[in-house]
Amino acid sequence: MKKILFAASEGVPFIKTGGLADVVGSLPKCIDKRYFDVRIIMPKYTCMKQELKDKMVYRTHFYMDFHWKDEYVGILEAEVDGIHYYFVDNEMFFGGDRPYSNDALYEIKKFTFFSKAVLSALPLIDFQPDLIHCHDWQTGMIPVYLKERFQGNLFFHDIKTVMTIHNLKFQGRWGVKEVQDITGLSDYYFTSDKLESFKDGDLLKGGLVFADAITTVSKTYAEEIKTDFYGEHLNGLLAARSNDLRGIVNGIDYEQFNPMTDDKIPFRYGPIDFRKMKPKNKRALQKELGLPENEKIMMIGIVSRLTDQKGLDLIAYVLEELCHDEIQLVVLGTGEEQYENMFRYFAWRHGDKVSANLYYSDTLANKIYAACDAYLMPSLFEPCGLSQLIALRYGTVPIVRETGGLKDTVEPYNEYESTGTGFSFANYNAHEMMAAVRSAERIYYDKKREWNKMVDRGMAMDFSWQASANQYQEMYDWLIG
Repeated sequence: MKKILFAASEGVPFIKTGGLADVVGSLPKCIDKRYFDVRIIMPKYTCMKQELKDKMVYRTHFYMDFHWKDEYVGILEAEVDGIHYYFVDNEMFFGGDRPYSNDALYEIKKFTFFSKAVLSALPLIDFQPDLIHCHDWQTGMIPVYLKERFQGNLFFHDIKTVMTIHNLKFQGRWGVKEVQDITGLSDYYFTSDKLESFKDGDLLKGGLVFADAITTVSKTYAEEIKTDFYGEHLNGLLAARSNDLRGIVNGIDYEQFNPMTDDKIPFRYGPIDFRKMKPKNKRALQKELGLPENEKIMMIGIVSRLTDQKGLDLIAYVLEELCHDEIQLVVLGTGEEQYENMFRYFAWRHGDKVSANLYYSDTLANKIYAACDAYLMPSLFEPCGLSQLIALRYGTVPIVRETGGLKDTVEPYNEYESTGTGFSFANYNAHEMMAAVRSAERIYYDKKREWNKMVDRGMAMDFSWQASANQYQEMYDWLIG
């Protein structure tokens, strides 16, 4: 039996701020338990819900030399849905009302502590992994410390590491002097072929240099990050390690996102009856949001962080024009003030066309996926993207830009061959996006049978975690041997 330890800063059901938590919580459940013993280690945040903290039991504690003093490390454990979790406890680092702060240097200190604590705890919890699967920059120091100070100990001798990039934009970077002080690493580690990056110490770069293999969350993103535009100054390193880099697209939890059993939506449906039931969900949502009730009008959904990365500047450019089309636009999310204000303004100016819901709610998100005809996602870059996968599952046709995971998961509609699961455009350009939206409108209104066939194909796609889990298992086998 091969032993795998996932190390991450968040994971469902214990704590979630983004897609990383879904990956960490869902993927281990799908790995074949006959061959792999997969466990998860993460910080014990004080802000976790009390009923989840009540599941944890104390395992051990010790003191660890970190940043010039001895720091307390408590280890707790819990079992949820058949998965074994460990938690690193230290209230100074993991206290507070949110998992992350806005103080970048403090975050680097906190997750350097976490990385060192993970390795220090292993001999005490009687779990000797064959491989540690590290997620994002918060665990970047694990491969570095493993090679730098733990390798001499026989216990750690054969442990392999994998580094998964969920979003290359976030790297854990700060001035070399401060990072060196926090990590306790010698000058040897702060050269441009190791942790130094443009006069900064870079924790993600350290992980990418020292890990035995690197993955990211879609095949196209794995290619994109070797280029200047997407590479965030690490493209040279990623190109040099391209033989060790692979893209495995994320999945979604098909039990959680299932329009046939979803208790958050008013009318459940599947591939057989979506023609009848989706319009009922649309009417219910129109009523709830105060939009004119009309099941024939094309409804477009956006559930997103409202940031430049998500292509909101393209939408800003053509939103007035879009509001003159025969559509309704339903938006859910929070983010940059300019975009929140933009949607507020358009909801006021075109109250019959635009509904702006500037907060976050899982329930409303599912209602939007179930009610809308199309889903707009014109991202500047998108490592994987989960929203388009949920949209396909709910029979909502994605309109996306061809980047990262969007390109890998949405097949562009071909009118002549009657193939494809959505609409896409290639260049980051508002007029190209608008042309894709107008193509979708034309098929929706003039060729409804074609539209419904596209919905059928989308709902038949399999983006469950099982397909991804098989690829991860292959990689684990290849590394562990």
